[in-house]
Amino acid sequence: MTPTTSEAQRAEVHKTIWRIANDLRGSVDGWDFKTYVLGILFYRFISENLTAYINKGEHDAGDSAFDYTLLSDDNAEFAREQVVEDKGFYILPSELFQNVRRVAAQDENLNETLERVFRNIEGSAIGTDSEADIKGLFDDLDVNSSKLGNTVAKRNEKLVKLLDAIGDLPLGKFGDNSIDLFGDAYEYLMQMYASQAGKSGGEYYTPQEVSEVLARITVHGKTSVNKVYDPAAGSGSLLLKFAKVLGPENVGGFFGQEINLTTYNLARINMFLHDVGFEKFSIAHGDTLLDPFHWDDEPFEAIVSNPPYSIKWDGDANPVLINDPRFSPAGVLAPKSKADLAFTMHILSWLSVDGTAAIVEFPGVLYRGGAERKIRKYLIDNNYVDAVIQLPADLFFGTTIGTCIIVLKKSKKDNSVLFLDASAEFKRVGNKNKLLPDNQDHIVNTLATRTDVEHVAKLVSNEDIEANDYNIAVSSYVEKKDEREEVDITALNAEIARIVARQQELRASIDAIVADLEGVK
Repeated sequence: MTPTTSEAQRAEVHKTIWRIANDLRGSVDGWDFKTYVLGILFYRFISENLTAYINKGEHDAGDSAFDYTLLSDDNAEFAREQVVEDKGFYILPSELFQNVRRVAAQDENLNETLERVFRNIEGSAIGTDSEADIKGLFDDLDVNSSKLGNTVAKRNEKLVKLLDAIGDLPLGKFGDNSIDLFGDAYEYLMQMYASQAGKSGGEYYTPQEVSEVLARITVHGKTSVNKVYDPAAGSGSLLLKFAKVLGPENVGGFFGQEINLTTYNLARINMFLHDVGFEKFSIAHGDTLLDPFHWDDEPFEAIVSNPPYSIKWDGDANPVLINDPRFSPAGVLAPKSKADLAFTMHILSWLSVDGTAAIVEFPGVLYRGGAERKIRKYLIDNNYVDAVIQLPADLFFGTTIGTCIIVLKKSKKDNSVLFLDASAEFKRVGNKNKLLPDNQDHIVNTLATRTDVEHVAKLVSNEDIEANDYNIAVSSYVEKKDEREEVDITALNAEIARIVARQQELRASIDAIVADLEGVK
């Protein structure tokens, strides 16, 4: 597939999939309906993935005519154990997407059929190493929801349309680069739904170009990374950017935790859609600050995150937390009303000695007083802050505020912080600002160079930051270029004098005309 064909195919997929979403949504809110579109897309993906895998094995063994989709369920059991071990799940031929879709319009019990299929797919992993990664993946795809229609017949009618629409998507043969198209279609849908949903959507989705910058910052100068981690994983888009930046074979494992159940399921689906095998990822459900899952997997070489801004947490109302090894080194907990720096301390604690973390932060954490100042003091005094980047405004869905990135390292080569003003590094695209490739390159390259650039970057010693009361706002150190027009006062005064003289001449002329008119009278 040539790049041109690939881009044309991708554009066609985007156009088609958004039309599907709008045509079929009906009474279901767009942000809720995405679970149906994404769920059915996932069902098609794993069906084609499994079929291609089994067919290849049989073709390689000499049976070139073998087609798994045509087998009876009884004859298909021969492969179950090996396939579950390799792929993490199993689907009988009659329950494959393509076969269910083929007879869907004639199936008066389509909702029950799909419910059984989803239950069987999840059930195929019970008692195996993949059970935790497969369990509950279809929980949010409620085929009996009244949102799809008031009667079973109307719901099934909508489900038939969904199956046909997703089945008609031009994703090509599974083995012909379609993996990227499945994942790309998912990312596109997430972005469009987040854009349409505003704040409720933006909480779960970080724009792709921001995700890419975060990943590039944390792996700069490296060709591979052992383990990557996101404590507020959302839909998993930040983690998956490492696969794009380094290549999937150069990422040892993807780890994350997400508190929202629906989004947690989306993150796991996203991993599968990008062909990340169950053995290479561990996405957990739960509250990272109070009940972190990956104690046995830390430390991590690269950590990226866009935690929720200024959410409430237990803080000092929970006496256990001040003794938690993640938070205790600072000697104080983040305020109960603002958990931002609690996430920062958690990330620092789980960062490896040779690792890098890049965290999107709400600007207030850079300069607010009280407990947050004490945490900043701990970070600066121990030389953990590598850089602070001011991002442009209006990058994220759900907020127009200009956020920032804090870059953390445990093994710095100097005792300074690089402050980078990237607030002008964007292009307006549609109704949002975007970091284009040139903007991303500017940010990453300026960080790597680590030298002063007038009006752009300033390397500031930790001592100077201490003298400034541990304020780490970029605007405190990088002076903005004065865009006001320079005025030549001498020339301006001369011009004013000329105007006044001309004004006097005109008045004299007018007075003379008036006098002449009065003389005529």
